[in-house]
Amino acid sequence: MSGALRLTWVQPEDLLGHELRQAAQDGRDASAIERRWLAAGGRPAPERAGASAGPGDPELRRLAERLLDELALLQALSAEREPADLAAIRAACPDWPAPAGSWASDRVALESRLHAGWLGRAAGCVLGKPVEKLSLAGIRAIARATGNWPLDTWFTARGLPAELAAAHPWNRRSAATSLAENIDGAPEDDDLNYPLLGLLLLHRHGHGFRTADVAGLWLDELPAGRTFTAERVAYRNLLAGLVPPATATHRNPFREWIGALIRADVYGYTHPGDPAAAAELAHRDAVLSHSANGVYGAMFAAAAIAAAAGGGVDVHGCLRAGLAVVPPGSRLAQAVRFGVATARGLPDAADFDTVVDRLHDRYADYHWVHVLPNVALLAAALTHADGDYTASICRAVSGGWDTDSNGATAGSLAGLLAGSPEALPARWTAPLKNRLATSIAGFDGIGFDELAALTLEVVA
Repeated sequence: MSGALRLTWVQPEDLLGHELRQAAQDGRDASAIERRWLAAGGRPAPERAGASAGPGDPELRRLAERLLDELALLQALSAEREPADLAAIRAACPDWPAPAGSWASDRVALESRLHAGWLGRAAGCVLGKPVEKLSLAGIRAIARATGNWPLDTWFTARGLPAELAAAHPWNRRSAATSLAENIDGAPEDDDLNYPLLGLLLLHRHGHGFRTADVAGLWLDELPAGRTFTAERVAYRNLLAGLVPPATATHRNPFREWIGALIRADVYGYTHPGDPAAAAELAHRDAVLSHSANGVYGAMFAAAAIAAAAGGGVDVHGCLRAGLAVVPPGSRLAQAVRFGVATARGLPDAADFDTVVDRLHDRYADYHWVHVLPNVALLAAALTHADGDYTASICRAVSGGWDTDSNGATAGSLAGLLAGSPEALPARWTAPLKNRLATSIAGFDGIGFDELAALTLEVVA
């Protein structure tokens, strides 16, 4: 999700368009507020990062502040089927999972799975980095032009026609570290920074950590410039003196985007075979910056990954475990079910483009970083790949939207299912050179084997 929010996007006039779109999606009637905003010269939500207008008319800014506060007072129609409190979420889930067996009899096997999970997450993230923010059409055109469609290996600029490169430009910083010809270890990415913070959190505070502990850790260890979308707004709210859960909801139109989901892996890694416990920790973390479906996305990912970490289950069982901790009437649950059903209805490898087209038709009105289209794609990719590592990350990335985040989560879960780093194809793991770059203090240059050992130390 790196680079998805510029600093200027925390200004009220830039946030309001996104909040109006969020209102339409969660069932609030904001039509009167939208008319006032547009009549005053305000803009709708930008579709892409970098579209911010920057500093503007002070009167327009003051109006945006007033309208944001009015929007916050509108009651979402979905509140009953999308509860916020963990107890209410549990009560809404009739199949809330019980722990499945014990991992303790084979620590060696668990450490090997964790190693594969970390490594698999990194490789999937790096695969998706060069095409983050590109359109689906652009991703397909680039891959086809370089002989890599259906997607099966790293993206490359070698052989890419100049006119196509100009029409669909890479993120230059990402391309410099994540095209096939440039990979030299795993580069820094927020999809990898947040799991490191989760690991640090558990080492410092244990499994009984509070949301306030997450906030304190961010302020101590997370550079503000490495935050994006909901996390950046929550960070700003912390600096302004707000406390959770207000940090997630105050003028934060990104609260149902994908950020909390990408923070959830470590809670699954450290609760092997116990999806419910992993989901509870993910909830505690997520409510710092997210609400409703943004929180459910984190719980879904943590639970699915916990099932995979425990061993003895296939990818479809992992997805069922993830769905079991999400209120069944929520939009997040609907998105997962839609992704799974669409993939099952078109099971042949050659059909996945059609699967993706149907997802893009369904979620055409959502921002590319919103959790709903991305979780639908993640569920579809994992279902269609049926546990195969390469197919999992390639399908997740080839579907567009938040490519590095989806590649990372798919790679994490599929890596755990593979069971060991040796079971992952060397073409994905060798270029990473067992080295991860990060701005999180104490972790820069760390190996994935060391991360697995540190994770094992805090397994519940």
